[in-house]
Amino acid sequence: MESTSIANATKTKWVLDPTHSEIVFKVKHLMITNVKGEFRTFHAEITSASTDFTKASIHANIDAASVFTNEDNRDNHLRSADFFDVANFPQLTFEGTAFEHLSGENYRLTGNLTIKDATHPVTLDVEFGGINTDPWGNEKAGFSLSGSINRKAWGLNWNAALEAGGVLVSEEVKIGGELQFVKQA
Repeated sequence: MESTSIANATKTKWVLDPTHSEIVFKVKHLMITNVKGEFRTFHAEITSASTDFTKASIHANIDAASVFTNEDNRDNHLRSADFFDVANFPQLTFEGTAFEHLSGENYRLTGNLTIKDATHPVTLDVEFGGINTDPWGNEKAGFSLSGSINRKAWGLNWNAALEAGGVLVSEEVKIGGELQFVKQA
């Protein structure tokens, strides 16, 4: 990412449209089904010299307390020190380090994900949906992303052994996102 080399006069900022965006995750539960969840509050920005996002600066903040799995007890457990410890670490952050064009609409986004006090590189597959103008004249860019992480790398270690073998919660967390950005004037 070349955020420091983009001249101020030519920078274009794209800001997340939260009403048309989502960040979701899935985790295997009881080794037989997936439990899905989402983060309901997050912000992201892309700063680029053009619509060539391969040279852009990409940054995102996620409100850890906004985790939602449609089950209050589980959500409260995820907010506790066993997982996100939102009292001490209210934000998850992502800083892009490379956005590589693979072919057609397919890209690879690499960056550093910080959860709690741990930062590790992650790689996500991205499909660039394109750029279009909405009926109110706002220019928008759309992206779909997917990938997975091992939650233990970030100290999200809580688990319970199952009587028949295996564990209650998988280490692998699948991540997905539908993100729409609005070009700023």
